[in-house]
Amino acid sequence: MRIDVFTIFPDLVEGFASQALLGKAQDKGLLDVRAHDLRAETTDPHRTVDDAPFGGGAGMVLMAEPVFRAVEAVDPPRPLFLLGPGGRTLDQPFARELADGDGFSLLCGRYEGVDARVVDHLVDGEISIGDYVLAGGEVAALVVIEAVGRLVPGVMGNHASGDDESFSHGLLEYPHYTRPAELRGWEVPEVLRSGDHGRIARWRAAQALARTIRDRPDLIEARGGVTSADEKLLREFDLA
Repeated sequence: MRIDVFTIFPDLVEGFASQALLGKAQDKGLLDVRAHDLRAETTDPHRTVDDAPFGGGAGMVLMAEPVFRAVEAVDPPRPLFLLGPGGRTLDQPFARELADGDGFSLLCGRYEGVDARVVDHLVDGEISIGDYVLAGGEVAALVVIEAVGRLVPGVMGNHASGDDESFSHGLLEYPHYTRPAELRGWEVPEVLRSGDHGRIARWRAAQALARTIRDRPDLIEARGGVTSADEKLLREFDLA
């Protein structure tokens, strides 16, 4: 999968994408993350990419021309998304949707905003990572790259890892334990040491359901509430 990022801080993007899981994926040829410097397409000695807004007001606006030139110079994979508040919110299903494609591109806004002609005539849509304000789109781009990149087939060592985690089935993930079996008087639940894989699977499903009911009731509401089968599962492990 190829992911192109247009930014005034290409080193930030490249540095992040070269580390850990993403870096290994790039070494294996599973991911190809390319960062393009918007300043490279400016024409003045100061490499200016922003200017004051027409009509007045606070802040500066990212100019359209350097963005158009940068995108046209490399013909990046589409769709091209602007990281912005008006876009579709990134969630696990959206990340999976993007991971199922061949690639996409991201435009990192800066300053007060981006010239509206970029939105109207260049990008294919917007992505939001939440209802809060950042200084620019770089951090948001890194979130998108990691959320999507890890789901590309072969990137995670265990393919099942992406299917068995929070939000994959509309629930938070169940709790995990590893050695030692006893720590400071706290023991790993007996069921996880039982070797009964069917019971372990039911316990994990019950724990995920109970955790989501407790911590994210909005997710339970979104999936239609608690069913009679859910209630039976919770009762089996005294979680009702």
